[in-house]
Amino acid sequence: MRRAVLGGVFAAVLLPFLSACGGGTPAAIKPGPHQIDVADRQLVSFKKQSGIPNCPRVASAGVEGGMPAVTLPCLGGGRSVDVAGLRGPAIVNLWASWCGACRKEMPALAAYAKQQSAVTVLGVDFLDPQPGAALELAKGSEVGYPLLADPKGALDKASPMPHVSGLPLTVFLDARGSIVHVEARPMLTVKDVAEAAQQYLGATG
Repeated sequence: MRRAVLGGVFAAVLLPFLSACGGGTPAAIKPGPHQIDVADRQLVSFKKQSGIPNCPRVASAGVEGGMPAVTLPCLGGGRSVDVAGLRGPAIVNLWASWCGACRKEMPALAAYAKQQSAVTVLGVDFLDPQPGAALELAKGSEVGYPLLADPKGALDKASPMPHVSGLPLTVFLDARGSIVHVEARPMLTVKDVAEAAQQYLGATG
C-alpha cells in the first residue's frame, strides 16, 4: 500500500517538470551496448587528486518505501553500494555532466555538504557516457561528498523509483531510509538546499 502511495507522489512531483534538464534524458546520450568503465586507471587517479571521498558503507537490507535494491559502482573507483541500504537523513542527487541545470546546482549542494554534518549528501552520475567529464565537473564544483555512477540508468525503472524524465532529480531520505520527498527542480543556492533539508528532513543549520 505504501509503495502505491509513493508511486502517486512520484508521479505528481515529476509530471510538471518533464523538461527540468533540456527535455529529460534523451535517447541519444544513453550508453550503447559497449561497457562504460567508471573506474579505469585514469579516473581512479583523477579522483584521488580531486578530494572526492570513497562511497559509503551501507546497511545490509532495504526498508519499505526506501531506495530500490540496485547496486551501483563508485564513480572513479571504490566500493560499490546497494542503494537500498542508504539511511538518512540524506540527500541523494541524480545528475549528469551533460545536464546544464545539474552543472548550476552542484556547487550549491557541495557548499551545503561542507557547512554541515547532520545530513549526508550523495551524488549519482546518471546515464552519463562520459565519467571523465563527470569527475571534472565534480572537482570544479568542489564536491566533497561521495559519487556513485549509474551509466545504464538502472535506477530509472527500479521500484519505487519513477521514470526519471528529467535531471537533476533529488531524493530526500529520512533516518529510517524511507523516501520522504522527490525534488524535480534544481536547487541553485545553499539557501535552497538548506530550506529543503529543513522542510523534508527536519535538518537545521
